[in-house]
Amino acid sequence: MIARVFLDHPRHVDESYLEHARFAGGFSLRLFAAAGAAAVHAVIPCLFEKTASRMIAQMYARTHSRGQ
Repeated sequence: MIARVFLDHPRHVDESYLEHARFAGGFSLRLFAAAGAAAVHAVIPCLFEKTASRMIAQMYARTHSRGQ
């Protein structure tokens, strides 16, 4: 049960638990930053015009083929 919950997915993407935690934590921070840029853009449209979409495209490029 413990292995299934904590280790199966990291192994599937060829990472240790700590490697995966670091990657996912960093990914979470980048998503938070993209959300912040989008929120500022919503209020002041001339700021961060392409920031959030660029960040998300970069994150997708890093993750779309993981574990295949």
